Amino acid sequence: MPRALTPSARLRDLLLLAGVAVVGSATLVAYATFRIWQQGTRDEQRPAGAIVVLGAAQFNGTPSPVYAARLDHAVALYLHGVAPYLVVTGGKAEGDRTTEAAAGRAYALARGVPDKAILVEDRGRTTLESLDRVSDILRTKSIRDAVFVSDPTHMLRVLRIAEDLGFTAWGSPTPTSRIEADNGRRVDATVHELGALALYFFAHQAPSGELSRSGG
Repeated sequence: MPRALTPSARLRDLLLLAGVAVVGSATLVAYATFRIWQQGTRDEQRPAGAIVVLGAAQFNGTPSPVYAARLDHAVALYLHGVAPYLVVTGGKAEGDRTTEAAAGRAYALARGVPDKAILVEDRGRTTLESLDRVSDILRTKSIRDAVFVSDPTHMLRVLRIAEDLGFTAWGSPTPTSRIEADNGRRVDATVHELGALALYFFAHQAPSGELSRSGG
């Protein structure tokens, strides 16, 4: 007959299991953080069917500095001939009079992108919703590959979702990111992405309020 564990032995085993769980969780978080930052340093731009720029906050039709930096990079890629289409994304946050996509379209038009080259996804309120709708738009044009533009910390999740939707996806993070220029905002964005990635992997969902927090 095996001997029953004493209270001190049970406590020791529980502490050991807790320690293993803590170490395992810390290792997973460290690896995920490394992957987020690693992907954010990679500019994979190349000829593709479309350039997709992820939306961010806008104010009465004027892109926020974060969104303007993304748009500037996406427009530059278009003008350099990377793709024949530029896709702008993003719906309305609470209280907005227009959409992120409409603000992005106007911004791109003013910088030389022809109207016929701009495709609009203006209903998505999260990264997941926007990319799901972008996939429908691009499929109608038989486009299966795209270059995705956003802030560096956002790129890993964007590319994972795009690939899960069946696209060949490359990332081209904006080199003038306001978020990357501020260490505090970079840490905050990384923490957000860690939670958002976990939510996507385990529940196939996006954080609530994601549209309204993407300001700058």
